[in-house]
Amino acid sequence: MSKVTKLDMPQNEFLYEHLRGTGRTITATQAAKYGIKNLSARMSEFRAAGLVVTNKKGAYTVSARDVNGSRAALTV
Repeated sequence: MSKVTKLDMPQNEFLYEHLRGTGRTITATQAAKYGIKNLSARMSEFRAAGLVVTNKKGAYTVSARDVNGSRAALTV
């Protein structure tokens, strides 16, 4: 059993800061190490908030720009 790192912020906030515009990716296995059990649900929430989320072979990334082309910060 792998060790889980406890987050000191909400899951969406962590993923937003970790992924948006950084070029980083995260898989469900990596997310589970932070206690995020349903990564696809979090990504669906990002899409609903207007972010551009891509999934290539199970690795999610979030574009710096939203669906309108803005880089403005969003509350997710």
